[in-house]
Amino acid sequence: MKRRDFLAGTALAATAGTLAAPSLARAQETFSWKMTNAYGPGSPYYVEGPGSPTDFCKKVAAMSDGRLTIQHFAAGELIPALEGFDAVQNGIVEMNAANAYFWAGKLPAAQYFTTVPFGMDVKGTNAWLYHGGGIDLWHELYEPLGMIAFPMGNTGVQMTGWFRKEINSLEDFSGLKMRIPGLAGKVYAKLGVNVQLLPGGEIFPALERGVIDAAEFVGPYQDRRLGLQKAAKYYYTTGWHEPNNVTELLIGKAAWDSLPADLQEIVKTAAFACNVESNAWCDATNAEAMKDLVDNFEVIAKPLPDAVVARLREVTQEVLEEGAAADPKTRKVHDAYMAFKDQYGDWAGTADEPLLPVLYKA
Repeated sequence: MKRRDFLAGTALAATAGTLAAPSLARAQETFSWKMTNAYGPGSPYYVEGPGSPTDFCKKVAAMSDGRLTIQHFAAGELIPALEGFDAVQNGIVEMNAANAYFWAGKLPAAQYFTTVPFGMDVKGTNAWLYHGGGIDLWHELYEPLGMIAFPMGNTGVQMTGWFRKEINSLEDFSGLKMRIPGLAGKVYAKLGVNVQLLPGGEIFPALERGVIDAAEFVGPYQDRRLGLQKAAKYYYTTGWHEPNNVTELLIGKAAWDSLPADLQEIVKTAAFACNVESNAWCDATNAEAMKDLVDNFEVIAKPLPDAVVARLREVTQEVLEEGAAADPKTRKVHDAYMAFKDQYGDWAGTADEPLLPVLYKA
């Protein structure tokens, strides 16, 4: 009996080992990927620092114990700045870091996965993406093109921008030359603004020389780094045009499907961690930079006049509705986004709006 039990156990162990071998081999398989980036070498938040794309690559390598390594290339190091979408789609690289609104010419609905003027803040956007079906819609939009995407960062609310002259009324926008991208540029254009599209490195010289009259970039830390406080003194707020700004982690679907489930989970978890950490870093550095700009550079920081904001809101609704009416995919994303915003807005109005003045204005 003992001999029979031993032989049976040996056979069972051998069978189990045979069945486990493919899974074991799968778990030991390694992957070497490439990630391109829309932003230049050394850019804080966009390339380097806490929660940045290079930090994401380090997190994935550490969490996977080296089974998935990602080589990062800033803009111009492998491909030009805004060719990441095509590079991922064509299988040249597996990943790209950018903002989805860069692809608006190909997919107008992609803009909703970066920011929406008068849309949701970072908390509302994360709620929609992670628990309101937003990421599912993102995947649905990209999968026919052989890609998927996840949020990997967020600047939080951005400043309205820098103006060489004070804004007192809507008439002050007429003929104003302003660097402003995305949907907000379309809104300003309807108000008579001469919209300019300039990369970050060209904003300061254009503003300093008077080639443009106003410019929007990100927020106090990033704007100070460009030196915009030396070219204009009026720094307006409300954040209406970009109440938050999502960094997109774009991934080729074939590459994604090649990963075992545990590595897929590591990628998603690292992206989630960077989304939270990058936003915390932005808030911390913006707080210091805002104080420095006002105290040491004589910057005049103030909100736009109420009447101006009210008109911007009206025109934004026109622009968004025009875009949704022109494209069924945009209509689907727009309606889903706005339905969630209405529900979330009720909660935020009840909880956040009364709380913030109590916490920070006492």
